[in-house]
Amino acid sequence: MQNNQQQQQPQQQQQAMNQQPGQGNMQLDSNNLKILEDQLSYESLMNKKFATYAQYCTDTQLKNLCQQAAQKHKQHYNELFNYLNSHQ
Repeated sequence: MQNNQQQQQPQQQQQAMNQQPGQGNMQLDSNNLKILEDQLSYESLMNKKFATYAQYCTDTQLKNLCQQAAQKHKQHYNELFNYLNSHQ
């Protein structure tokens, strides 16, 4: 069942993000707000995990890879946060 939810989540997220630019500041429904909340939590967690992993890495290449992943998740978090703020 969890796998089914994981497969549906990207589709639901894509639907939430696919609003046309000319639609203005439309309010998001509760289902889309929940999806965004879940994704924000996920991105925050992954950022923290990869930043922690990078601190423990002794191999330079692996450390850089973890730092890049942490930065990418931070970027995703910020993009979702800005999207959410634009639809209040």
